[in-house]
Amino acid sequence: MAKAECPVEKYARAVLDGKIVACRLVHLACQRHLDDLTYGPARGLFFDHKAALKAIKFFPLFLKHSKGEWAGQPFNLALWQKFIVGSIFGWKRGDSLRRFRTAYNELSRKNGKSTLAAGTGIFLMAADGEPGAEVYTAATKRDQARIVHGEAVRMVRGSGDLRQFIEIYRDNLCMPATNSKYEPLGADADTMDGLNVSGAIVDELHAHKTRAVVDVLETATGSRRQPLTFEITTAGYDQTSICREHHDYSESILRGTLQDDSWFAFIATIDEGDDWTDPQVWAKANPNLRISVKMDDLERKAAKAQKLPAAQNAFKRLHLNVWTQQLDRWIDLGLWDQNANGHPVTAEALRGRTCYGGLDLAAVSDLVAWSLVFPREDDVEKLDILMRFWCPEARLYDTANRYRDQYQAWHNQGFLAVTPGDAIDYAFIRAQILEDAKQFQLVDLNLDRLFNAHQIAGELQQEGLAVFGLGQGFLSMAMPMKELERRLLARKLNHGGNPVLRWMADNVAVRQDPAGNLKPDKSTSQGKIDGIVALVMALDRVARTQEGISVYDTRGVLTF
Repeated sequence: MAKAECPVEKYARAVLDGKIVACRLVHLACQRHLDDLTYGPARGLFFDHKAALKAIKFFPLFLKHSKGEWAGQPFNLALWQKFIVGSIFGWKRGDSLRRFRTAYNELSRKNGKSTLAAGTGIFLMAADGEPGAEVYTAATKRDQARIVHGEAVRMVRGSGDLRQFIEIYRDNLCMPATNSKYEPLGADADTMDGLNVSGAIVDELHAHKTRAVVDVLETATGSRRQPLTFEITTAGYDQTSICREHHDYSESILRGTLQDDSWFAFIATIDEGDDWTDPQVWAKANPNLRISVKMDDLERKAAKAQKLPAAQNAFKRLHLNVWTQQLDRWIDLGLWDQNANGHPVTAEALRGRTCYGGLDLAAVSDLVAWSLVFPREDDVEKLDILMRFWCPEARLYDTANRYRDQYQAWHNQGFLAVTPGDAIDYAFIRAQILEDAKQFQLVDLNLDRLFNAHQIAGELQQEGLAVFGLGQGFLSMAMPMKELERRLLARKLNHGGNPVLRWMADNVAVRQDPAGNLKPDKSTSQGKIDGIVALVMALDRVARTQEGISVYDTRGVLTF
């Protein structure tokens, strides 16, 4: 009987023959495997076909999917996953111990990284032949580590065979027969001392702000025969991070400029020069395209990204696995202008209507922005935006103010009010807010809780207004930022063409966290953005009311 073709070699040849769409770095990983089959023995390496198949077959024999459309079905590895698993466990050194000690796997979201990692962790604990195995899923926080570990627990629960010899406890899978365990581990743990690691699953390496966790794990493997660190990540943006360091190291190995026989690398991304809007290249970064990655979902997000500059970075990084910058312009001015509705928004036309407010106080010598957002009765998704701006009168004539001429023009046109002197007189702002509360049905308003707004907040509360505090971090700003994007794309944000707000919309840059959440970044925006910040703050109040979200459910009672 002819020997069955090795799935690792099958994938490598299919990629190199052009039968499978893959990026240049995946081509290099495949070529590395084939080259090592020929030249590896001279370096004391050999490929153990039987060991590779043992690891590959472990997944469908003992593991089942626990979520989504495949829940309850055997975990049959896709061919690209067989390449990774078979390579890691099939390649050996001359002493018959495992060749690879680090496996760096970088792919886009929703390609099954966490599920593959969870299964790998179970194999390392239960089937790797390591007495007293200690396997850990490591992340920046233990709660993050529990995501992969939770998948491992569900796999064990769903397997009658594994349940016979693996016991399940909170944050612990253990095999009493071999004194082995598998646990989640976070950098926020009381201590990471005393570990004797045989296997480490490092989840979302791009989210690790320091190299502390990776360094601890590396030093904790010293007494093991063949330890494995299995890293999974999506591309990041921090060019000085441990993730970028491992990405660059992996790429150097794949390109042949460095040689490290203990390091496995699989990086699926689009290639330089590819048109990121072309669906034909998306498979390069998504080997699970049309399986766990849905084409219609990518098409929808790509269409959004083409209209919102900041969404382009998020789409490229999260869905095409492209390293991006953290900062980017946020709003496409053409899209912004499409929301102008052709005529100004005036207070007279809005009198008596329900509204929500957002107040950005900025510095005492600079602009203050007050945003009022009015849902329409015939279409609550559509909002009319009334903006008010103030600056100290001295700023109109200050030669150090590079926007002096524009400020004067806006003041003459009625778009920018002034308060006497060199600094903002908050009494003027308070009086205007109280006047607006009388002529409109002002439900409530947000203030920046991190700014020194306690006095004006207290005064407004004493007048009977409902005042909330909104922080300027990712946790607070992510939801209303998405709300602004959503309504802009739906042409539901009638700002009436206010020229000051338009200028600020063109200025605003955003900062992005590892999860893709956005917040405005005043320090890197090319000009003032106070009006956009105030608008986002007002949208937070609208969204919480329309969606029935209590402010106390997400950030507790705030006082000034």
